[in-house]
Amino acid sequence: MHGKFNWNELMTDDVEKAKAFYAATAGWTYQKFPMPDAEYWIAHASDGSPAAGIMSMPADDPEATPGWLSYVEIDNVDQRTQAVTAAGGQLLQEPFDIPGVGRIAIIADPSGCVIGWLTPIATPTN
Repeated sequence: MHGKFNWNELMTDDVEKAKAFYAATAGWTYQKFPMPDAEYWIAHASDGSPAAGIMSMPADDPEATPGWLSYVEIDNVDQRTQAVTAAGGQLLQEPFDIPGVGRIAIIADPSGCVIGWLTPIATPTN
């Protein structure tokens, strides 16, 4: 749904330590998700529903810091990112596709707060 938070993911320098912490405190279980250049895990809540993602920090970015990133569902990432700079924000990462997930862009709002925008892939309805 356009404009609502859709996903959260943790980028960390110690995936196993993070997984152990959230398993012990939030009861999460994990399933590995295939990513070409990162270790990525889907965390599942006690009812089995996806709760968040946990990924290793990119080795090619020495300035990356551990932290959570939230994603807001956007109806058309490509179209909406065109308005980011005019509204005082900054486009940090051009829209790109993640197979099986959707199209993502990373932006900063006028105060510098970073957030992900996600247009999920369409799922068939019966």
